[in-house]
Amino acid sequence: MNHIAIKMLMGDRGKYLGIVMGLTFASLIMTQQPAIFLGLMSRSYSFITDVGLPDIWVMDEKVQFVDDIKPLQDTELYRVRGISGVQWAMPMYKGLLKARLADGTFQTCIVVGLDDATLIGGPPVMLEGKLDDLRRSDGVIVDIDGAQDKLGKPSPTPGGKLIPIKVGDSLELNDQRAIVVGIAKVTRTFQSQPVVYTTYSRAKNYAPKERKLLSFVLVKAKPGQDLAVLTRRIRATTGLAAYTSEEFKSLTYEYFMRNTGIPINFGISVLLGFIVGAAIAGQTFYNFTLENLRQFGVLKAMGTSNWTLLRMILLQAVLVGTIGYGLGVGLTALFGYSMRNSILAFKFPWQLLMFSGAGVSLICVFAALVSIIKVIRLEPAIVFKG
Repeated sequence: MNHIAIKMLMGDRGKYLGIVMGLTFASLIMTQQPAIFLGLMSRSYSFITDVGLPDIWVMDEKVQFVDDIKPLQDTELYRVRGISGVQWAMPMYKGLLKARLADGTFQTCIVVGLDDATLIGGPPVMLEGKLDDLRRSDGVIVDIDGAQDKLGKPSPTPGGKLIPIKVGDSLELNDQRAIVVGIAKVTRTFQSQPVVYTTYSRAKNYAPKERKLLSFVLVKAKPGQDLAVLTRRIRATTGLAAYTSEEFKSLTYEYFMRNTGIPINFGISVLLGFIVGAAIAGQTFYNFTLENLRQFGVLKAMGTSNWTLLRMILLQAVLVGTIGYGLGVGLTALFGYSMRNSILAFKFPWQLLMFSGAGVSLICVFAALVSIIKVIRLEPAIVFKG
């Protein structure tokens, strides 16, 4: 019977391909759009991920996400250092500054100031130069994506590609010279702005003059110290907010989920993909069943039970669902691989395979149920009708 079911399914190539293509489209949309959504949301806290050494981030209690900088007084650093359970605490500056490029144009950059002595919080991967080179006069490190794109120099030929900024080139930050001493690889930020690293003291000189310039205090707990206990102790002692790295990521992620239209936009896309896929697959599968009612009637007249016919239809639904799901996921993976070096955000965890697989399964169940009801109600006498 399984062989007969497959032969019936593939007998009409047009409808068979129509069902597969409908499921492929649904699988593609339900996998690709969430992958882009997850990639985009992961960029919202990418800066926290890149700064992997500290256990706890200390900041103003009103901070809502990683880019919501509310500066602190430098004296807060010494208060945090004096708390029991803290192994070390280092300052960090993070702000948006305009860089003046060689051709006179301006580009907004994320400027990160690292502790002068330890340089804790630096970029995760150095492609050119060394992190210690930041101690050179006017030294800065720029990320590779910014160096090749937004900080690039214009081509001598009109319409030509930008010339990437390289080690030894200079730019201006707040009318002060900055010499590129290294190129780093960092995770793209949510706004995809260039990232510039320098020392904390130099960042304070670059930044507009304000009474408070300390953005974060990066804390490392002593070995064996419970992080939850230490964060509560820091809050009680200083009155500042203190989060572990994972808590700070969650705070940032939840802010973007609550206060932007990104989840709604991507959710609508996924829902439309599901509805369109279900409509195409369900209607095509139902039409396929109608055209094969005489064959199902013959099988019933020969004594085939409803349970056997049900298994045949389920086999057909599982077969087209598996093929459509595989094609959709494969196209999504190919799309993500082709976009790996572009500005597009894309993240494809294994949980996403289960999500899209569940969606395709629901579509197949819907399509199969529509056909099963028709076949179960079928009278064998249909065989003898003209």
